[in-house]
Amino acid sequence: MTVLVNGTPATEVSVLDRGLQFGEGVFETIACLNGRPRFLSLHLERLEFGCERLGIQPPGQAEIAAEIHGLVSGVERAIVKLLVTGGEAVARGYARSGSERATRITIRYPWPHEAGAQLHDGVMTRTLSMRLGENPRLAGLKHCNRLEQVLARAELANDPLLAEGLLFSSSGNLISGTMTNVFLVRESVLLTPRIDLCGVAGVMRRVVLREARQVGIPTRECELRSENLQAADEVFLTNARIGIWPVRSVDDRILTPGPITRHLQTMLQPLLSEPADA
Repeated sequence: MTVLVNGTPATEVSVLDRGLQFGEGVFETIACLNGRPRFLSLHLERLEFGCERLGIQPPGQAEIAAEIHGLVSGVERAIVKLLVTGGEAVARGYARSGSERATRITIRYPWPHEAGAQLHDGVMTRTLSMRLGENPRLAGLKHCNRLEQVLARAELANDPLLAEGLLFSSSGNLISGTMTNVFLVRESVLLTPRIDLCGVAGVMRRVVLREARQVGIPTRECELRSENLQAADEVFLTNARIGIWPVRSVDDRILTPGPITRHLQTMLQPLLSEPADA
């Protein structure tokens, strides 16, 4: 693992950093293969949007891109986590003084072990009791307060066969997995939850919707409930590292990876194995 703080090798940040004090910040998790990050421009676009929403001055995209490329140059596979926080607090309390400077933390992790069978055979999931709070001001952002996901993930701790848990909002809408976006297929239409009240608008979610529309697969971003999940012909999950995970079970219901899931996996494979910044 390699860590840079504001571009300099380091392993510490100030105890007064607003990211630590209040969770004030955003982050990106970027998969990198053969020295090239996947969909870097999309990640940086989302990072900049999140910074602007939180009132944090974002670092320059060219500077970040150069930093990430430098970290993964010559590395076959790595995960880069990029965090931008509100910087060191200069006074106690929630209010900013206006003189804070953002903190940028860039971490290169080794690529985690993967079970190849999950990409083909699918993963086991279950619905979780944890509910996501709804807040339109934070909806879509990958902000640094992940307490809901931490608590949700703890529900899976006693069953190693479960790869992911599915989360609903406080009003009962299907939103996502703990670390993934969720897609359903019903009567050959690709459905995914709207991310207007809560949840993270994932980069891979965006890519899947784009690629599906380009080949004429009907898509809808809409309100989905438990009954929609139960009626789905196919279910799959996405994130920046895994691409597409077919789902083979939700609770006690058995599913089979279907034709639209397989078609999208095939379409995305070149973009995942030979990353292009698009």
